Amino acid sequence: MEYVYAALLLHKLGKEVNEANLSSVVKSSGAEVNEAQVKSLVAALADVNIDEAVKAAPVATAAAAPAAAADAPAKEEKKKEEPKNEEAAMEGLSSLFG
Repeated sequence: MEYVYAALLLHKLGKEVNEANLSSVVKSSGAEVNEAQVKSLVAALADVNIDEAVKAAPVATAAAAPAAAADAPAKEEKKKEEPKNEEAAMEGLSSLFG
């Protein structure tokens, strides 16, 4: 996954996505560079328009935000119930240890 992120970073910065640049970014992140994976990714991206690929990618985080806002009242209700569950859990634990 770090190789894909490195390629996206290079593309965003307007740098060429080649083996040397990709290896440099991955190495500077502290990860071990696997030359076979670098070569494979560079070859796979040779005919890909990265801008179009990013636009076509599904965006799950944008859809999750409204759903999270709708669930906010339900989460508040659960928070009120948690102390009861914690008390029951503590009672269960105390019975294990005498």
